[in-house]
Amino acid sequence: MKLRVLGCSGGIGGRHLRTTSFLVDGDILIDAGTGVGDLTLAELSQVDHIFITHSHLDHVTSIPFLVDTVGGMRDKPLLVHASRATIEIMKNHLFNWAIWPDFTEIPSPEAPFLRYEELEVGGSREIGGRKITALPARHTVPAVGYHLDSGAASLVFTGDTGPNDALWKIVNRIANLKFLIIETAFSNKEQKLAEVSRHLCPNTLADELKKLERSAEIYITHMKPGEIEPTMLEIEECAGSFRPRMLQNNLVLEF
Repeated sequence: MKLRVLGCSGGIGGRHLRTTSFLVDGDILIDAGTGVGDLTLAELSQVDHIFITHSHLDHVTSIPFLVDTVGGMRDKPLLVHASRATIEIMKNHLFNWAIWPDFTEIPSPEAPFLRYEELEVGGSREIGGRKITALPARHTVPAVGYHLDSGAASLVFTGDTGPNDALWKIVNRIANLKFLIIETAFSNKEQKLAEVSRHLCPNTLADELKKLERSAEIYITHMKPGEIEPTMLEIEECAGSFRPRMLQNNLVLEF
């Protein structure tokens, strides 16, 4: 499997700052933030599956544009995999005919451009020999992370989450773990805000990584624009022994 980073920022503000979106093997998106907009029309038309961690706008904002752009070019629906709670939020607040048309009814309910597929924590999808499993996350809305397993190796993406003991119990059982992408949305000076909003800061990141019992290449995602350098310095101070690196646009991870 190849995961290409389309966006990994906690905000926008320049050509290198795109919100969370990862392209896997050309046909799968993990989240669909603003980074999806950098794909070509041909690349967009090849996406068959979107796995959503949660309903916040920085993770779903490109889905309406994607389905509107390529729906008529495809011979099958775009499948959006998410928890029941996340699907309900998207139905009620995004594809609701007020913010955007409901593409589960266009051009007809029998042959729509978009379909939802429920995927709860612990549930998996097997797509062409690739296994994607929903992992627990702790956020302000219903949320999950994802475990991507090629058979040869695995990648874990925590999604947006605060401290999360349940995650590590599962991750520590992944024998072929190669990559861990974990968020750190705030610097230590905003630790209280991180706790309230159920995100990590360098101090809590260090506490979480101490729960990891397997070796893995660790990448940091979701840092706020304007806070990237000081946050990475704090991460080096708090968790440097784990050798975490900053996730960057266009990085390709093979596993």
